[in-house]
Amino acid sequence: MVEVITCNERTEDVKEDMRTDGNGHTVENVAPEPVIHGTKEDPETQTQKTRTWIWSVVYLCFYGFMVQLKPGEPFITPYLLSTEKNFTSEQVTNEINPVLTYSYMVVLVPVFLLTDYLRYKPVLILQSLSHVSIWLFLLLGASLLEMQFMEFFYGITMAARVAYSSYIFSLVPATVYQRVASYSRTSVLMGVFTSSVLGQIFVSLGGVTYRTLSAVSLGFVTFGLLLSFFLPWPKRSLFFNQARLEEERKEAAQSELARMKPEENDGSVAAQGSNHKYPSWTNSVFIQMLKELKNVVKVPSLRLWSLWWVFNSTGYYLVLFYVHILWNKVYPATDNKHVYNGAVEAASTLLGAITSFAAGYVKIRWNLWSELVIGLITAVQAGLLLLMGITDNIWVCYVSYALFKGFYQFLVPIAIFQIASSLTKELCALVFGVNTFLGTVLKTIITIIVADKRGLALNVQSQFFVYFFYFTLLTVVYLGCSAFIITCHYRNQRAQEETTEVAIATELSFMTTAASEGTTAHNGTSIKT
Repeated sequence: MVEVITCNERTEDVKEDMRTDGNGHTVENVAPEPVIHGTKEDPETQTQKTRTWIWSVVYLCFYGFMVQLKPGEPFITPYLLSTEKNFTSEQVTNEINPVLTYSYMVVLVPVFLLTDYLRYKPVLILQSLSHVSIWLFLLLGASLLEMQFMEFFYGITMAARVAYSSYIFSLVPATVYQRVASYSRTSVLMGVFTSSVLGQIFVSLGGVTYRTLSAVSLGFVTFGLLLSFFLPWPKRSLFFNQARLEEERKEAAQSELARMKPEENDGSVAAQGSNHKYPSWTNSVFIQMLKELKNVVKVPSLRLWSLWWVFNSTGYYLVLFYVHILWNKVYPATDNKHVYNGAVEAASTLLGAITSFAAGYVKIRWNLWSELVIGLITAVQAGLLLLMGITDNIWVCYVSYALFKGFYQFLVPIAIFQIASSLTKELCALVFGVNTFLGTVLKTIITIIVADKRGLALNVQSQFFVYFFYFTLLTVVYLGCSAFIITCHYRNQRAQEETTEVAIATELSFMTTAASEGTTAHNGTSIKT
């Protein structure tokens, strides 16, 4: 947008172009290059824009809340294992669930790129369509292949979460990014919490069957699909649309100049228009960010927290994907009223929100103690996984899972801050995308080896022992790195203190010698004892 120049301002421009020489004659200056100023908006326009993005954020948060209302989600695994669907535990563990991981890995990169290129909204519509497909397959499907298709669409919905988390930044000014990010995350957590509570109430108090619960979930996600069509369409995104938007602004500026001074600018504007080309894809922001990634691994804190994101998120999601099967193994309830999956998911979500909030108030020297904190928390998570794998008490399983999830959610905001605080918004998004993709690849490899029927095809309790050893290995690595870093730190600190003491002693000795020489010179004779 170009600043509108009034007639008075244009008159002033003419006066500015006329000068007098040394003889008093009026001469015309050589016209400088035209400068296009930013728009000076009046308060009413600014207020209107503020209202627009505020309502956009409110609608997006409402959408984020509603699409999480799937009260049947905590009960998908009991539904598959119930007499209504009649799949065996081996089929669910080794043939149906692995498809989710494979689907997520295959679609993650295309969805990540399309999210930015298509400017978010189409990908959110795709996510809502996938939600509808999931519950249609659950309601109408009966074969193993149909349930695998259901998991395939579930992978698409997980990959498309990046669209919602980044969409909000394209709607608001940079000054309110942190605030609106907290709003969007809170709306999602509240949606998950409400959904889990509703599902538990329907099952335990209402006596609703799993099929009816799936039908209710289908109704909610269909409403979410309708809401997605009315989402505002942003004009910009992080990577692919920046250069094009800038070119459109330049074109608008040149058009405005041509309208203001047609006689002067006709030739130049035409020439620029004929030579104008959109930037090459090799010069896009995305490609430039890829080139910058090599510098990220050179920064110790970024390297540590990125590795934590890759390795610990892999174990975390593997536990989430298979824990419901474990619960059914530990306590194969014959009465749906005694299945408390919804209540446990609600409690763990609430605990995760509390620990995430508490993490913002932890003030320590993260450059020194990060490895130790990560190592200790990973050790506790390993112990919880061992407890889940060996116990016969379902309530021990429930509590262990909630604590496991809470510890992970405690570290998530710390990792986000440690990575994002030293990167641009664009590079930060790319780093998280790469970390997520690497974690998904690792998750796929483990799934093929451990869970898939073409691999070891372990039962669910044996899988949890594998996850326990996985977290134990991570613990040893983290604590070993922590011991090395802390030892080096205090050794260097001691060396610096010794160097400082030597420097002070040398300086004092020099000052004493200088004072002695000064006394000798002043008296003209040597002082002897």
